[in-house]
Amino acid sequence: MTPEFALDLAQEAVRVALYVAAPVIGLSLLVGLIISLFQATTQVHEPSLQFVPKILAAVAGLVVFGPWMLTTLMDFARRVMDLLPRMVR
Repeated sequence: MTPEFALDLAQEAVRVALYVAAPVIGLSLLVGLIISLFQATTQVHEPSLQFVPKILAAVAGLVVFGPWMLTTLMDFARRVMDLLPRMVR
């Protein structure tokens, strides 16, 4: 395995991890921003008001984007398994 091959594989692994994590993190950030704006305008600073909607948004994101995330991860794992003979040389 050449250093370039290892670097390409690591870059692809990071890219896939970012693609898979982005929808859930993005939804959580969006909900957090909306709740923060609500708290700033109403002067209500209850910590559970921030925490619970973010958890619900993350779960909803996993339910909605879960099949796509699983397919993406399986495709990457399949590509890595196909590259195993090149890694051994």
